[in-house]
Amino acid sequence: MTPDQRDAFLRETRIAKLVTLNADGSPTVVPVWFEWDGKDARVFTLDSSPKVRRIQRDPRVALSVEQPVGVSEAWVTIEGNAVVERGGFALAERLAPRYYEPDRAKTALASWAAQRDHWVVLRITPRRVRSSAP
Repeated sequence: MTPDQRDAFLRETRIAKLVTLNADGSPTVVPVWFEWDGKDARVFTLDSSPKVRRIQRDPRVALSVEQPVGVSEAWVTIEGNAVVERGGFALAERLAPRYYEPDRAKTALASWAAQRDHWVVLRITPRRVRSSAP
């Protein structure tokens, strides 16, 4: 993919897989919602999440995004470092309407608002970006 194609691909609503490292160096992967701004990827989570502890211990991560089965193969993988930042609820407010139907997004955000101050952003800055498309 060209950089413009990659940016367009990452700006579409897709589930990504976030890889973080356990204390013993083994990887663990979880599906996540994400936002791409052309420079960094952002994921939101609670500050009590094991992802946060793993990133604070070792900031190396990978984020993999691909087309679903049945569509021409295309994917982007971002390898880089993550930092934990405040502002996770604002990111949740931007992403929920993209990933959920309107009523479900409204209900989820109302529930998540009770922990508004505990949502954080995992900002992923790429060291390497790989991609493939037909």
